[in-house]
Amino acid sequence: MKLTSAFLERYKDIPPKWGYDALGWIIYQRTYSRPLPEGGSEQWWQTVQRVVEGVYEIQKNHCERNGLPWNAIKAQHSGQRMYDLIHNFKFLPPGRGLWAMGTDHVRQRGSAALNNCAFISTANIKEDFAHPFCWLMDMSMLGVGVGSDTNGAGTITIKEPKLAGTYYVDDSREGWVESVRVLLTAFGHAGTLPETFNYERIRQAGSAINGFGGVAPGPEPLRQLHDDLRRLLQANTGRTITSTLIVDIHNLIGRAVVSGGIRRTAEIILGNHSDADFLSLKDPNLYSAELKSHRWASNNSLIAEVGLDYTKYIDQIMSNGEPGFFWLANARNRRRMADPPGEWDPFVMGQNPCGEISLESGEFCNLVEVYPAHHDSEDEFLNTLKWAYLYAKSVSLLPTHDPQTNAIVGRNRRLGVSVTGVTQAITKFGLRNFMRMLDTGYAYLRNLDSLYSKWLCVPNSIKLTTVKPSGTVSLVAGATPGIHFPHSEYYIRRVRFDPYSPLLPALREAGYYVEESKYNDNTYVVDFPVREQYFDREKNDISMWEQFELAAQMQHWWADNSVSVTVTVKPEEKKDLARALAMYDTRLKSVSILPLEDHKYAQPPYSRIYKSDYGYLASKIKPLKFTHEKAHDIDERGCTSDSCSII
Repeated sequence: MKLTSAFLERYKDIPPKWGYDALGWIIYQRTYSRPLPEGGSEQWWQTVQRVVEGVYEIQKNHCERNGLPWNAIKAQHSGQRMYDLIHNFKFLPPGRGLWAMGTDHVRQRGSAALNNCAFISTANIKEDFAHPFCWLMDMSMLGVGVGSDTNGAGTITIKEPKLAGTYYVDDSREGWVESVRVLLTAFGHAGTLPETFNYERIRQAGSAINGFGGVAPGPEPLRQLHDDLRRLLQANTGRTITSTLIVDIHNLIGRAVVSGGIRRTAEIILGNHSDADFLSLKDPNLYSAELKSHRWASNNSLIAEVGLDYTKYIDQIMSNGEPGFFWLANARNRRRMADPPGEWDPFVMGQNPCGEISLESGEFCNLVEVYPAHHDSEDEFLNTLKWAYLYAKSVSLLPTHDPQTNAIVGRNRRLGVSVTGVTQAITKFGLRNFMRMLDTGYAYLRNLDSLYSKWLCVPNSIKLTTVKPSGTVSLVAGATPGIHFPHSEYYIRRVRFDPYSPLLPALREAGYYVEESKYNDNTYVVDFPVREQYFDREKNDISMWEQFELAAQMQHWWADNSVSVTVTVKPEEKKDLARALAMYDTRLKSVSILPLEDHKYAQPPYSRIYKSDYGYLASKIKPLKFTHEKAHDIDERGCTSDSCSII
């Protein structure tokens, strides 16, 4: 389906209302604008065109493949409405959708690159030792955030493999994953391990990755992964696999993926709440070398039970922000907390790295985010929900490259329609009125899903709503991330750039402060002065109790999946943290906790400034001049407290 040229012509010269002035535009250019075949890079109207046409192409192909009715005139009207809503930042696809929707990569490789989150359990590694680790690697190399667990601990003995021959690694994502599968299978099932891996087919570092995007790292990250896995497993031959070994294999893979040229990925590992070894994995007094080597590559949380004694975990949480908690029974037996309990999601095994979606083993979820504060009425908000839902439901129609995943996604059709800028919306509409809007919106989505699922001849979605943490997409739209409060009313937002980015000269000329990174990571840092609209209070002024309660309210009235929340805890609140967890473990499905302290990082992502500072800095900035040449750059590396990314 192609939008008409007459319709598109109306938007070519409309300047988008970028979030936070030039910051939203810069983030878009740096992260989501794709190179054009004729040279240069997309403008916003072209990105929205690619996304919308990609969505309706998926719908049309699904209908034609299954012999279902398809009305081209209705699709054109519907697509034009979706286009207008995205163009005006009423809702946005996730960053993955902005980058990959409507591309040949998706047409040729399936929908994995459009999905945000996934989970794979190790419970069945006795049958196929390599599978969960390689599945995680495969999906992580497509940028999907993947969760796993330690359920396979104690189920298999690491065996001494036979050595024979040379294995030539193919220069592809599949080739990298298959080489790791060969290695792991040899140790898990007493197979044959190549004496050597040959890497001569792998392209040199710096070469372009044409399909998914990015730059090839050369063979070194894979060579190091092979060497480290071999040493680790050889040291454990004859021993039953432990949770420690499971986590280390996952983390070594995660490290290789990050250094392997993927712009962004994430891991979470879920462990048993009584597993002392799992709880000690990030103790710097015991495992300093492992932390520096690879154990930084995952967030670690506990599969918790309601009524757990939380006091034993408090010192560790206030030391390093882990573990988080995932209440499995709540995820299985509850949709929204406002709804009655039942066997709503009985096969859930875990969650994604940011904690907003509970998942079966091998399952994906796709997300989309709506900005309530960008609306002026409930009716306008409900109208936007319809097209945000259509985006997400359409992604669920397109198969991935993995048959196991397709079977689960086809059965569950799990979606994550998220609201972002929650605190902005509360300031604009008032807390109780906003929660009423969400309750009405949820019922509306349930009705929509029944209607559209019948048309598409697919099951109703098992769950529909969430609160995702958001990230750079929220900057494009000018929204606070997810449920979290703004840093302050006036602040500096720092963004990192590749030193060769064509955006840097334009930023310098416009008067933005640019300096080299103090971490010697071959990047530059640019300061953007920001004023927060619909400001109430800054995040350092919000109590732990209010953060827990807001998350619980959103879990009650909106999210039938989960609410991604990182509760920041002041030192003086430590004494009450175990009590807070005990009070809220029946009202939440997942939570992460972070001690609130001054880390004194050089060039932190956010720095509070005064109104006068903002006025002075803003007065020095001139309009940006940029010619839309190829500008795609790195994604954010950072130490933000709300980030779930491992880079």
